[in-house]
Amino acid sequence: MLDRIRTLRRDEGFTLIELLMVIVILGVLAGVVVFAVSGINDKGEQAACRADVKTLEVAQEAYYAKKNAYATTFAELKAEGLIHSATAPASGVTLGAGGAVNAGPKC
Repeated sequence: MLDRIRTLRRDEGFTLIELLMVIVILGVLAGVVVFAVSGINDKGEQAACRADVKTLEVAQEAYYAKKNAYATTFAELKAEGLIHSATAPASGVTLGAGGAVNAGPKC
């Protein structure tokens, strides 16, 4: 009876190899999740860039309707109250000649 209790106590818990295997498996799964989520961020930046371009195109057309000429700077659009910021969007969108809105490299 005493021998049986001693053998049961030795079988409790996990061995070092089992714990290492669990850690390796969790590391692999974490790596897969990181790479899967990183692609989502890129799609979000592209969508934001396209939204910036569309907003500026509408603002340019509204400016043209008021002034009969296209704006050449973001400050002109802001002065008319057509956009909130007088600085270029983070995506690198710029205003071109003839009312064109040039998309940055991220779009």
